[in-house]
Amino acid sequence: MRIGFIGAGNMATAIIGGLLGAGTPACDISVYDMDAEKIKFFAKKGIFAEENSCAVTQKCDIIVLAVKPQNYSEVLQEIATAADMSKTFVSIAAGITIDFVRKALSLECPVVRVMPNTPLLVGKGATAMCFSDNVSSEVKEVTTSMFSSSGVVEEFAEDKMDAIISVNGSSPAYFYLFAKAMADYAQSVGIDRDCAMRLICAAMEGSAEMLRTSGDDPDTLIKKVSSKGGTTIEALNKFYEHGLENAVKEAMAACTKRAGELAAEA
Repeated sequence: MRIGFIGAGNMATAIIGGLLGAGTPACDISVYDMDAEKIKFFAKKGIFAEENSCAVTQKCDIIVLAVKPQNYSEVLQEIATAADMSKTFVSIAAGITIDFVRKALSLECPVVRVMPNTPLLVGKGATAMCFSDNVSSEVKEVTTSMFSSSGVVEEFAEDKMDAIISVNGSSPAYFYLFAKAMADYAQSVGIDRDCAMRLICAAMEGSAEMLRTSGDDPDTLIKKVSSKGGTTIEALNKFYEHGLENAVKEAMAACTKRAGELAAEA
């Protein structure tokens, strides 16, 4: 089954890296991007560099639309004449629905809607997926493996796909911001920033593993770190005082709202 990519940015690069790492032959992958340098990069790996987006669509069974949401209408219009019911289209852009792709192509074709995240680049991705009802079991298996080779995959109903962006798609930025604030403080009190960042990253990785494997929920884990009258509880009290939990919820709601707006702007 031939897989094509329209767009060759960071996310496409991560997905293709996962495919190659999982044993997909480079000759089974096609790529097109307006940036000639990106195409040359993939061509050196044995991947087919196509002349345009229509060529990708014509030659491939699964077409990954790896462009920005604002460019979807233009790209779908370009490839509409090459699309047919034998092809499955994969949307990886925030807010772009199954119905949006079908209407733009004037075709009730199989569509997979995916929300990956950038840690796919290091094999630690968190990907949410949903499928139109006419996606074959074979295509479902192939498209799922495209993302599971580089991290965790969970399947959802489509009505949850805008909200899930705030959980996995955008959330790496939340953690980066928290890490930056911690490193900024460490530096302000004379701690080497690089040393602090190594400890912060290890603490984040270890905390994630505790959430995964300890069997405890977050509230229990918080209590296990927070001794009465100790240092941790003093820090947590400041978070509570400033309404951290509500701020996170409001931020995630804003993220979800923006996802709904993007389709209207595409």
